[in-house]
Amino acid sequence: MPGPRRDRPAVLLLLGALLAADLYFHLWPRARRELAAGAPGCPCRRRPAPAVPPPRARAASALRRLFAHPLYRAAAPRGPAEPLLGAREALRYYRRKAARWNRRHKLYREELNLTSPAALLPLRPEASWLQFHLGISRDGLYPRSSPAVSRLLRDMQDFTTISADYSQDEKALLGACDCSQIVKPSGVHLKLVLRFQDFGKAMFKPMRQKRDEETPEDFFYFVDFQRHNAEIAAFHLDRILDFRRVPPTVGRLINVTKEILEVTKNEILQSVFFISPASNVCFFAKCPYMCKTEYAVCGNPHLLEGSLSAFLPSLNLAPRLSIPNPWIRSYSFDGKEEWEVNPLYCNTVREIYPYSNGNRLLNIVDMAIFDFLIGNMDRHHYEMFTKFGDDGFLLHLDNARGFGRHSHDETSILAPLSQCCIIKRTTLLRLQLLAEPEYRLSDVMRESLLQDLLAPVLTEPHLLALDRRLQLILKAVRKCIDTYGEVKVVANDTMQPEAPASDKVKLTT
Repeated sequence: MPGPRRDRPAVLLLLGALLAADLYFHLWPRARRELAAGAPGCPCRRRPAPAVPPPRARAASALRRLFAHPLYRAAAPRGPAEPLLGAREALRYYRRKAARWNRRHKLYREELNLTSPAALLPLRPEASWLQFHLGISRDGLYPRSSPAVSRLLRDMQDFTTISADYSQDEKALLGACDCSQIVKPSGVHLKLVLRFQDFGKAMFKPMRQKRDEETPEDFFYFVDFQRHNAEIAAFHLDRILDFRRVPPTVGRLINVTKEILEVTKNEILQSVFFISPASNVCFFAKCPYMCKTEYAVCGNPHLLEGSLSAFLPSLNLAPRLSIPNPWIRSYSFDGKEEWEVNPLYCNTVREIYPYSNGNRLLNIVDMAIFDFLIGNMDRHHYEMFTKFGDDGFLLHLDNARGFGRHSHDETSILAPLSQCCIIKRTTLLRLQLLAEPEYRLSDVMRESLLQDLLAPVLTEPHLLALDRRLQLILKAVRKCIDTYGEVKVVANDTMQPEAPASDKVKLTT
């Protein structure tokens, strides 16, 4: 009878060790996790975390409350708003333009011997830019709570660009300037017209200055940079003030290679692109106010921030007048205009038509208040649609020189208000409302700007400067009322809406 095998204890010991290791390192940790998850003392492990609303949703209340206020829901006393364009005429005109563009694009491709068929550019009546044009009326560039403007802002952010070109004013200057004699190499004409897949157009202004940079105090206003974020912020502020005189503007990251260089047919524009030593794609304007690559803007390496402002209707459809601002500044290093040295200058302005009656002078004061809030000293002209006559609203265009210095309040911008001592009642009521803690201007601006793709659009010091400047405006109005009385200072421009007692804003003197 054979004896017991001596290796069996060793095998059993080995198997036992493997089983113990498996229990300790695998089965026991899993059992602990299961027991911990089901323990009655910690029900939070089985409960899903509460959904936290995104910052934009949490902060949406102030802006909604503002736009729900009776001051922002009052109907114009004139009844239905008079439209700028006739829908049928506008559609016929833009269909002709689309057909012309398609023909030229086909010829351009044939010149380049491109054999692939080119897709025709359609004109759809429901396009957001066209609905924006048809929504312009005597009351403003767009109605309150306009769905067309909301769609237009999204489309300008998302749609593919199909062409890029210089603006008409830049084309007029090409080759017609002597750069050695120009004193403002600021990028004033570094802007492009981009066309999108829906045939809409927008003015593109690239980033020239970082958000946290202030304009040096030694800079003259006419050599200041043009800031893309100022264009964006100006649109939001204009809407909050309920002026609705700034075209819809949105921020976007543009691929300068794919969305400008590769789609432009302009050979001059193609020639100003280059690769920087840092391997970034850059471009600059050809001669107007800057002839050198030092004034170029560059992608990173291709993407570049910029603002896109929707085009207004063609001048052939809706002619506009460009009128010198009576409070224009001297564009020289040492000169001064009459209003800067004569405190009674407004008496002279009041004797000149159309400032002698109607709303023109009141609209000039509105524009001065808007410019003071953004710090824009460069309002040398203003534009109006000729169809609406002398009492039509003023367009607040070209706001890129705003928001340059948050630490300085240029009170001379308020000269139309302080010298003429007149203001619309509706404007004053909204300013007073925005000075209330519940509707504080900086808060609603901060929230409104969060809707933009390039948020944060303004730094916190610029937002707080709005509150400070608003108080200065109200102080100037109180001084006028103390001097001349409320009846002479506050113009009753419209019927006042009925509001709940808690929402009514009083004319405080």
